[in-house]
Formats: sequence, structure tokens, C-alpha cells
Amino acid sequence: MSVRIRLKRFGSKRRPYYRIVVMDSRSPRDGRTIEEVGFYHPIEIEGKQIQVKEERVRDWLNKGAQPSDTVRKLLNNINFRIK
Repeated sequence: MSVRIRLKRFGSKRRPYYRIVVMDSRSPRDGRTIEEVGFYHPIEIEGKQIQVKEERVRDWLNKGAQPSDTVRKLLNNINFRIK
């Protein structure tokens, strides 16, 4: 099973917010998740946009989960280094 860390969309039209989740790579964007590890609110002020459970993300990365390109950029923006 190939596991990815990616975004799951919530909210209404023009008011999106996202949860950062661990899912099987073959499941649909809003499908069943394995674990929720954070959230991303693009409309909020800068300090409240991203919240991540860092130890859970590190644990999943050590287990071999691959972050999507968008999640990789978000994590790098909060100085969470990915090897």
C-alpha cells in the first residue's frame, strides 16, 4: 500500500479549508483517511493558517509516506524540513 500525506478539502465555494491527512494514494481526494495530522486555512491571517502535529508527520515520513507537492511546500513554509 502506497501512503501519501495530502490535503482533503472542506468548506464551501470560495471559502475552502483543508485537512492535512494520511491516505492511501489510490483513494479519492475526499475519501477515507488513515489519520488526520493537521489543517490548512488559506483565508486566515498568516499566523493561524497552518497547524501540524509534527511528531505524527515525522513518524509517517519515517514509515515511508510521501507528501504531495502542496503539502511539501506548506511544511517547508513553517520550517519543517523534509529530507
